[in-house]
Amino acid sequence: MAESTVEKLERQYEQAKARLQAAKARERTKSRKLEARRKIILGGALIERAERDPAAAEMLAGLITGLSRAQDRKTFEGWQAPCPAPDPLPAHKPVPDAQTKTASKAAPEPPSGPPDEDQGTLL
Repeated sequence: MAESTVEKLERQYEQAKARLQAAKARERTKSRKLEARRKIILGGALIERAERDPAAAEMLAGLITGLSRAQDRKTFEGWQAPCPAPDPLPAHKPVPDAQTKTASKAAPEPPSGPPDEDQGTLL
């Protein structure tokens, strides 16, 4: 028996619906992968920053201690959060000589351009 027009349209509808669901599933998967990638990159950037910046190291430690899920906290058991290396001894800055001191104390240059109306003019 030949397929009626209604049956044919219903079959096409079901096929189109299945294609739409598959496309939506691919979009969700792509979105989840992108979100996971963003989190990984930001986490790496935060760890790297914590190696150099004490405030970032403190924030990272606070984030880890503030994790609410036990399985998340367990992930960080035994992990040592990065600590910034102490600053090396400050480099020796040369003391300016007498010529440099007098040059830096030179009289300021007068303003260029026409005088302001508020100041008036001396004639």
